[in-house]
Amino acid sequence: MQEPTHEELSQEIIEHLMHPKNYGKLDDATGVGVGHDDVSGEYVIFYVHVDGQLIHKVSFATNGCQDTVVLGSMFTDMIKNQTIDNAIKISQKMREKISHQSATQQACADMVLTSFAAALAHHEMKLDGSTEEMHAIHVAQSCEVKEEVENGQ
Repeated sequence: MQEPTHEELSQEIIEHLMHPKNYGKLDDATGVGVGHDDVSGEYVIFYVHVDGQLIHKVSFATNGCQDTVVLGSMFTDMIKNQTIDNAIKISQKMREKISHQSATQQACADMVLTSFAAALAHHEMKLDGSTEEMHAIHVAQSCEVKEEVENGQ
């Protein structure tokens, strides 16, 4: 399989920005996770509907920036109809690939991937009898803190 060209990748990013996929609330979610940045107040809510080991449906919502929307759209598109194990591997690969991007993009990806991990944890907790409405995890990186560091402040 050939790597996409820069132009193809740019077109894909624009498409995800203008028409985000899997955006919005998933009413029949079996797991709901939140990745929250206490510093900026940004968050991603991640919804999964797992049937057995298959992520049958997935969606997300955010009050974050355009990078968060693009990454959420791309990531949900990649893991839809995947097994939980495959989705976790995709999450790890995305984290590796994004590590070469700006600190802001890394922080946005961290928020998306953290909310995904929280949704899977919530799904498992519900299987064990939890009645919690969602599971929240605070993100490790903040967009605002990283931008200050990048700008030398």
